[in-house]
Amino acid sequence: MPSSTSPARLYLMELGRTTVPTSAGPLAMSVGCYLIQTADGKSILIDSGLPSGHEPPTPGEVSGSGSDVLAHLAALDLGPDDVDLLVCSHFDIDHVGHHDAFSRAELVVQRAHYELARSGHPRFAAGRAHWDHPALRYRLVDGDTQLLPGLTLLASGGHAPGHQSVLVKLPRTGAVLLAIDAVVMEHLFHAERRAWPTDDDEDQLRASTRRLLDLVEREPVAFTVFGHDGAQWQRLRKAPDFYD
Repeated sequence: MPSSTSPARLYLMELGRTTVPTSAGPLAMSVGCYLIQTADGKSILIDSGLPSGHEPPTPGEVSGSGSDVLAHLAALDLGPDDVDLLVCSHFDIDHVGHHDAFSRAELVVQRAHYELARSGHPRFAAGRAHWDHPALRYRLVDGDTQLLPGLTLLASGGHAPGHQSVLVKLPRTGAVLLAIDAVVMEHLFHAERRAWPTDDDEDQLRASTRRLLDLVEREPVAFTVFGHDGAQWQRLRKAPDFYD
């Protein structure tokens, strides 16, 4: 019998979409975040997308062309104060753009990532006003952590130090792996993948990918959501629809 604090619904919120030119042809990419609602009414947000009005500084970066996370929440009759927990996968600008709106939530991030970002690492400077707002409260975790029954944070560094993915166990769908930026595209989900220029450490990225591949087999996982795979996101059930 699932606990009353277990995940009951998972919403996938697509916030923006673009096509990126590559040597192999155009690549469809999406930006998204995720909302989990528990059986007892708690709301858990995972990431918060690009800031409103953000313009990419370089060609090919995903732009915030869709509805932002606040609009998606409003469509579900929720506001920032209704979010109990905000899980932070990492502090890249396309994942933290509205963190400062959630001052009543507890934010959960890997300790190694938080300490690196707070030390002044230039990679996370663009979003610092959002993730380092003085009103925010953080819970720092170390490695794989069960946040509540059926919701586990998975240390998955390589794209960024201290990146975390999320495993959600739903009553009807079963286990869903939110790989986020540990595996941004479905075609990269294999043991010998190569790093992209935006990845931090290829060896660690491969190690994290192998761990997630093993998890998919061991659980088993019903499906995996890849963080920026625009083609996959078009096939997924998106908010206001949900998985349960």
